[in-house]
Order: sequence, then structure tokens, then C-alpha cells
Amino acid sequence: MGERVQLTDDSGRITTITLAEGGEYHTHRGVLAHHELIGAPEGTVVTNSGGIQFQALRPLLKDFVLSMPRGAAVVYPKDAGQIVTMADIFPGARVVEAGVGSGALSISLLRAVGDEGTVHSFERREEFADIARGNIETMFGGPHPAWKLTLGDLAEQLPEVEEAGSVDRVALDMLAPWECLDAVAHVLAPGGVVMCYVATVTQLSRVAEAMRADGRYTEPEASETMVRGWHVEGLAVRPDHRMVAHTGFLIQSRKLAEGAVRLAPKRRASKSDYTEEDLQAWTPVALGERIVSDRKLRRAGRDATNLAEQAAKATAQIDPDSRRENTPQSTEDTNHE
Repeated sequence: MGERVQLTDDSGRITTITLAEGGEYHTHRGVLAHHELIGAPEGTVVTNSGGIQFQALRPLLKDFVLSMPRGAAVVYPKDAGQIVTMADIFPGARVVEAGVGSGALSISLLRAVGDEGTVHSFERREEFADIARGNIETMFGGPHPAWKLTLGDLAEQLPEVEEAGSVDRVALDMLAPWECLDAVAHVLAPGGVVMCYVATVTQLSRVAEAMRADGRYTEPEASETMVRGWHVEGLAVRPDHRMVAHTGFLIQSRKLAEGAVRLAPKRRASKSDYTEEDLQAWTPVALGERIVSDRKLRRAGRDATNLAEQAAKATAQIDPDSRRENTPQSTEDTNHE
């Protein structure tokens, strides 16, 4: 009970439910009692009262991220996978992340670093932090021992809470990552990677120029990832009509050794400088920052907390001696006013 189950019907429609004693899943084509699934092996096919069959599986990470409560837009699985691989997030790594948003990237980072690593997430808004906490605890069945959360501005707080040269990797998913590059350079170890996720070309341009101007980073590399599915049925093989195209840009660089000078490829002279007028294109309003209502944030926070509580109960029933269940102090909240 309390486990999340993904049901797929014969038309391919997917629904995620949380199992409960005496619970029922209702559709216009019949009712499916939860007791048909409680205790059943994963991959079971069950039939509801209307004769409709459902295939039952635990949601994968990508399924959970796309269906979990959210207050801020999530980092999509295709981008999270690129970040984990291209930034070389390894078991035991010391990672700093900002901002945490709804916790999607945090979950991928925690899986990559394992219990022995550290993911220190920074988030300015307490509402987003509450949603992320609930989603992370739902995913892992309780607090993750590698996760630490700080409420506050990374540019101001990072040098105070992390020692110089102590961080292996930094992931920045925020509106103005160029404002944090100085703080990041202070805590990042030589050879460490900083990866920025931005939505627009104007942000991408300013981050790249800020990295070059800082002088402590290697020549930045920028990319985007687009995923297109394919329909495969016998000899009828063709690309899907719909695809996951642009979600954001990734730009990464590495920390140089102390006193080293960045080597950059020679380029033909061009008008690459930006003016005060250009700077106005990088304001939150001009970039189309989405305003999330307080009501929606409160609802998402309640949903995330309820799911986390149900997941904790399910984990306790499956493994009463679970280490994570006994280490609630593993998630630390530090509120820096």
C-alpha cells in the first residue's frame, strides 16, 4: 500500500495511481479494485469490472518526473540524462545545484552520486523547496542521505557553506546563472565542471561571454538535445509526427588551475559585444519568466507532501529496517535570511 503504480490500457493510455487498502480506480469503462494489485508481481495484467485490461508496472524515473506535482517547470529526462553524462556526475561526487525547482534534476543527481556522495541544492523560494522535498521523498521512500537543501541565494550563500575547491560539479538551472559564476569558481575544484541549463539564446549568449570574461574557466561548450520517437510495426517504420524538441540549452565549462590562462580558438573579428539595450533582453520579464500563482504552489506542495507520506509508509511496510527511514536528519534545511 502507498506504492505508485502505472496502469496502461489496451489503447496505450497511461495512468498513475497510488495503491490504498480498499481503494478503487474508476473510469467510464469500469472499476478496478486496488486489492487486485496489492502484493501482485510487477508486470501483472489485470481486468476491471468492464472487461478492460490494464498492464501494471512501477513508474520509471522518466515517468515519475513527468507526472509528479510541480510548481516550477522541470528539467526533462532527456536534458537530465545529458547533464548527468556530460557533466560526469559520478558515485561519491560532491555536487552543488541551483535552483531546485520541483526536484526533477535533484532526483537524477542523487541517483548518480549514490548514498556516499553529496547533492547540495539551493533554492530561493520556500514553496518550491517544499514541493521538491516531497517529490524527492516520494521517489526514494523517505529522506535521501546525500541530499542537503539550503534556502537562499547561491551567489551569496555558497562561499559561506562550502569550502574553496571542495566541490566536484555544479549544475545551475536558473534565470541568470552568470550572476553565480564568481561564487562557483571559488568552491569548484580545479578540473571541476559547471553545467548551466538555460531556456533562451539570449541567456546562452550571456553565460558564454561571462565565462570567457571571468578567466577561470575553459572555453564553454553549448548544445541542445532533441528526441524523436519512431513508429515501428513490421515494415511500417517511420518517425513519429510529434517529438520532444527544444526544452533548453546546455552550456558547460571546467575550472582552470589557479593562475592558468584560458586557451581559446582564434576567431575572425566580429561584432560580438553587447550593449545596455541588449542587457534589457535578459531581464526576467523579457525572457518570459512564468508567474506561478500562490494557490497553485500551495496545491502542488500539499500533493507532494501527501505522496511523500504515502511512499514512506510503503517503504516501511516493504523494509521496516530501511536505513533511510531511520535517518530523517539526512535532509538539512538552512534558512539564510
